[in-house]
Amino acid sequence: MGHNRAMSASPDATAAADWRRPLRYLWRFPFLALHVLVGLPITLLLINPLCARIRFRGEPLDQFVIRVWSGGLVRVFGFRVRRFGTPLPGAALFVANHVSWIDICLMHSQRMMGFVAKAEIASWPLLGWIVSRGSTIYHHRGSNDSLHGVMHQMVLRLQSGQAVGVFPEGRTTRGDAISVFHARIFQPAVVANVPAQPVALKYGAGGNAQTIVAFGAKESFFANFLRLLGEPSRVAEVHFLEPVAPSEDGRRRVADTCRERIIAAMSL
Repeated sequence: MGHNRAMSASPDATAAADWRRPLRYLWRFPFLALHVLVGLPITLLLINPLCARIRFRGEPLDQFVIRVWSGGLVRVFGFRVRRFGTPLPGAALFVANHVSWIDICLMHSQRMMGFVAKAEIASWPLLGWIVSRGSTIYHHRGSNDSLHGVMHQMVLRLQSGQAVGVFPEGRTTRGDAISVFHARIFQPAVVANVPAQPVALKYGAGGNAQTIVAFGAKESFFANFLRLLGEPSRVAEVHFLEPVAPSEDGRRRVADTCRERIIAAMSL
């Protein structure tokens, strides 16, 4: 990911030098408030069993409203989303590089899926509410019992025709490299015999803002949330890459192939 070497300045230093930041807060805060105070209650109201049975534009209504709300939130933060490729329909394991909390909203804006996420996200303001209602599977880090439960839920969802999203690096990164993918998270796709589709998330032109969007050193969710809200408008690219079929060589082969395809997409 040599295209990110130019991003040597820290996010905090970049933010401090940007005199337009207060102006962006001035006009984005009202849109954020409107999106949360009006859009979120409507979205939560429509996430129910009845709406799940109503088809709208080719998908269940509850999934459609989650995608619309997520896309709106991404837009409030100044991102112009561009999608490349097509997400698989039906049961699939979507695997993406992990940069920041906004990755979940960016993915949800394109394809509804139940994410596997750390349990702490449930307590995050704003994002936690919508993610919890969006069929998220929570994992308590360091707990083998929790991990076994997560794997079991993933298999059941995939076997029932649903999509699951994971960040196989296991945590957010600095954005300037793709960490090793944990192979165990791919086991449910092998067991359920469904494909894994790698997804490359790129922020900024050619991915030149990866390190800006990423969490800074010891930066909290709230601090990152506020900093990104004041960032300049930029593109956010979602690349749905060639799917990887369940391999006879097992989960390690699937994990490595997905990682290789994401790295290749990030270098373009």
